[in-house]
Amino acid sequence: MNARSRATGQTLWVAARTLLVCTLALGVGYTALVTGLGQLLLPAQANGSLVAGPGGAATVGSALLGQRFVDAAGEPLPQYFQPRPSAAGEGYDGAASGASNLGPENPELVEAIADRRAAIAARDGVPAAAIPADAVTASSSGLDPHISPAYAALQAERVAAARGIPVAQVRALVAECTETPDLGFLGSPRVNVLRINLELDEREAAA
Repeated sequence: MNARSRATGQTLWVAARTLLVCTLALGVGYTALVTGLGQLLLPAQANGSLVAGPGGAATVGSALLGQRFVDAAGEPLPQYFQPRPSAAGEGYDGAASGASNLGPENPELVEAIADRRAAIAARDGVPAAAIPADAVTASSSGLDPHISPAYAALQAERVAAARGIPVAQVRALVAECTETPDLGFLGSPRVNVLRINLELDEREAAA
């Protein structure tokens, strides 16, 4: 074996050892470390921010993913707060996350917004002009689990009537469930639809 061949062999051996060490350190060790720290320090977030139903018997969703509250025919259930529209598949489909990508002057989007505004006005008995933007537009992911406090407040009377409870009680719950911006300035105040609906169910069951 000449010097050139020996040098090539040594270079390949060094490269192979480097690849092995980096794979073990970064591909295995780092992944195990981060996963372990996540499970130790933030177990709920590391496992998907799953939310249990009344009594903690079963998982009913994730605090990070929106879902629909409808009957078997796909009609909104009046006793629940409704989420914003979703363009992800048939609605809140995690396998089809995304927006419609329609521009603000696109006729299809304009018509959809008008239809949604009319449906909400009829369902909640409010003027169309009082309906906030998030009630009629989908988020960029199509999976947003939150609505604005304004949209939640708009739905309070309908929810209270459907459950037979004072509207003041529902409005107080909206205020209680309103989350503040992260770190005090990132994002806007918001209400997690799944959590407020679960809170309603739990209070009704305990009454």
